[in-house]
Amino acid sequence: MLNRLWVRLSLVIVGVGLLILGSAFTIEFASRLWESQSPVSLEQEVAEAIGQLPDETVARLRERMAQNATRAATTVIISASIIGVVAGILLSRSLTAPLQKLETAANAIKAYDYKQRVPAEGSQELVALATAFNAMAERLDESETLRRNLLADVAHELRHPLHVLQGNLHAILDGVYELNEAEIGRLLTQTQHLTTLVNDLHELAQAEAHQLPLHVQPVAIGELVKETAVSFKPTAAAKAITLTVELLGATPTLQLDPQRLRQVLNNLLSNALRYSEAGGHIVVSVEQQPPHLLVHVRDNGQGIAPDKLPYVFDRFYRGDTARSRGDGIGLGLAIAKAIVEQHEGELTAVSAGLGHGSTFTISLPLR
Repeated sequence: MLNRLWVRLSLVIVGVGLLILGSAFTIEFASRLWESQSPVSLEQEVAEAIGQLPDETVARLRERMAQNATRAATTVIISASIIGVVAGILLSRSLTAPLQKLETAANAIKAYDYKQRVPAEGSQELVALATAFNAMAERLDESETLRRNLLADVAHELRHPLHVLQGNLHAILDGVYELNEAEIGRLLTQTQHLTTLVNDLHELAQAEAHQLPLHVQPVAIGELVKETAVSFKPTAAAKAITLTVELLGATPTLQLDPQRLRQVLNNLLSNALRYSEAGGHIVVSVEQQPPHLLVHVRDNGQGIAPDKLPYVFDRFYRGDTARSRGDGIGLGLAIAKAIVEQHEGELTAVSAGLGHGSTFTISLPLR
């Protein structure tokens, strides 16, 4: 409580007031005490004594008493003022020192130095202000890092299809290639890759900013999972992979966007099929673990190395860099994670290591 600024200021004001009142009370108390110890009242003695003095002496006495009273009052006021000024200086220094540090850090951030932080010290208000400022600076620093990484990733990803397009078009103009259907098809493939990249980046930016349009409605999770898995069974059968769905207990109806959840499941099942070998199996299970509903996508495929597991949801991350770019641009899992988080859920991945498969789990709140 004493660490609040308004409490400190109030204590200073009250202290100065009590000092003035205390001085006046002490003078009054002393005069009362002297009067109580006298057999005759002080006023009566003074009146009798003054009556015996010459008029000139009485006038001088009254003047001297007025001077003494004025001097005493002046001394009390000056003492209280000095104490108040000293207390005010100390209080203002405790306030201005953190604010000056905050101003310096704010100017540094204005100059794009997002590493600046201020010490959380002083009154509770200043500590709260410094904490909020540091949190803001941390978010700005993270946003700037993400922005730079995104720009670098986008430039890297755009460079490849653009170089292919540019090279093929130059080759056609130079007469190296004929402008036939096969060549037009290759050019179209690169433009489709660019379109997919731009669309995915736009969708990811919306999802990470929690601005992705959601059409929320009651959805029977069990039915949605089964319908989505059925659409992948032909692909799984073509690769000799077994795909099964397990509904572990009653599955509830939740308020969410069915198209977005289906998009997440499509991404997870596509990855599971991509990294599973012939003869493998994929299991999609749904269970309730209050207060959450869990959807697991398990496979016994290639698995994920422990050192790469923390990065599977990063933009443009591909576990196997030797794979062709047609296998994906590395935004699917990042988009899926952002979609689940916009539903106030969580998307996680676990793996025992290479060759031991992996499990991706969608956790949604039950309500």
